[in-house]
Amino acid sequence: MPETKKYLSHAFDLPMEEAQAFWRDKIQIGAGQFNKLSAEAKLRAFAVSGIAKGDELNTVFTALQKGIDRGDSFGKFKKECADIFERRGWKGKRAWRIDNIYRTNIQTAYNVGRYKQLQEESSVFPYWQYDAVNDKRTRPTHLAMDGRVWPKDHPVWNTWYPPNGYRCRCSVIGLTRGAVERRKIEVEKEDITERLIEPVSPVSGEKMPGRQMLPDIGFEHNPGQVYWAQFAQVLIDRLKTYPGGLALMVEKDLSETKALTDLLEAAESSERDLDKETTTDTKS
Repeated sequence: MPETKKYLSHAFDLPMEEAQAFWRDKIQIGAGQFNKLSAEAKLRAFAVSGIAKGDELNTVFTALQKGIDRGDSFGKFKKECADIFERRGWKGKRAWRIDNIYRTNIQTAYNVGRYKQLQEESSVFPYWQYDAVNDKRTRPTHLAMDGRVWPKDHPVWNTWYPPNGYRCRCSVIGLTRGAVERRKIEVEKEDITERLIEPVSPVSGEKMPGRQMLPDIGFEHNPGQVYWAQFAQVLIDRLKTYPGGLALMVEKDLSETKALTDLLEAAESSERDLDKETTTDTKS
């Protein structure tokens, strides 16, 4: 089994059309321009620090696309881009950069795709469970999230839907109501984000100093929710340009498509949340 498939087989079926669509929608830009973008806007862009926009960046982008489309392994990715990485001295102690490019981008694409799948199956899987890998490389806060279950529309997923950091390997599993009842799984009500905890070290098993329950900086958002809301908003904007009668016909067809209805609702929800934040900022 190719490494990517083995790595993600517990959570994803490959290939995933939603992940492929997300990746192909990205725009290649320079690292300087990328760093100026908000975390949400970065979901629509692709850049690699140290590689200028051009043929080399496109080679890396295409190699990652093969990982998403065909499940090409990390080894194949490194081989295809070897000359590019070697010219930058990304070997030895600096080889982590290559792993970061591969893992973070692949995992983001599949989690964004998985989010759409879970939304489409929301009536079947009303509960979501956080799933960490649970080995010595698992971050303590991610380990503290492992196995916890919340309703699919709980606010905790606005912050904690993975990936929650560079090279994060976490995912989300959909659970049926029957599975939750049979296994007597506790469905949590409170949002534990920012709560102070004493996590357990995945290496020693001992308690670590207290810290807040937060994803890594720059990952405090739900990439699936943000991307598909943006996607739905594009459809809404395009619909506004259609002649009146045609717009009504298309809107009716779209409203009968559950997946798209969910996306449109997500877009409207995101707009409402943004309005609330703006109002709060104005008052403070």
